[in-house]
Amino acid sequence: MFKDREDAGKKLAKALKGYKDKGVLVLGIPRGGVIVGYEVAKALNADFSIVISRKLPYPGNPEFGFGAIAEDGSMFILDEYEAMLPRTIVDKIIAEQKSEITRRILALRKGEGLPEIAGRTVILVDDGIAMGSTLRAAIFLCKNKKAQKIIATSPVSGEQTEKELADIVDEVVILEKPAFFRAVAQSYQNWHDVPDQEVVEIIKKWKMRGKNLEI
Repeated sequence: MFKDREDAGKKLAKALKGYKDKGVLVLGIPRGGVIVGYEVAKALNADFSIVISRKLPYPGNPEFGFGAIAEDGSMFILDEYEAMLPRTIVDKIIAEQKSEITRRILALRKGEGLPEIAGRTVILVDDGIAMGSTLRAAIFLCKNKKAQKIIATSPVSGEQTEKELADIVDEVVILEKPAFFRAVAQSYQNWHDVPDQEVVEIIKKWKMRGKNLEI
């Protein structure tokens, strides 16, 4: 469906062209969503940053999450799975992910806080939405910070997840909704795990644009 995350970001930006030059804030979800979000923000002439949100991994099955937590402590937890885990285990997992969030804020944003969100239109961007737990936690962060309008976006998602997201945000923009959506990587010709340093370089490129340098 997409050559790579840059290609996906450019195509997603076209679907969001109504927000160009409107002073919106684009927040990419690390790590892959930062590459897509950068392309969206660049095309829309928007403000750009990253928001840290971490999956709460199920013990023994780290690929599966029973929820997620955002950097301000906002959480999304699947009730049915939390009921299957002792509270002490849940608290331990939450503490571990809070620690990783702190590390990522220091590593990726150099300890800087989020841009002002209150009263703004915020476009949240990920590179693909499977269960959507990390995106939902980021949505709750934006709600808690009094965003005026929240738009959840991604190049690809399942139809059911799109419907669920539509219940908690003002707008959802998804480009592709495969009938048999198993994993985000299946939607990209060129896929790689994004390291911290690549995210740091993208943020650096964005700041250079602010100095009127063509990137």
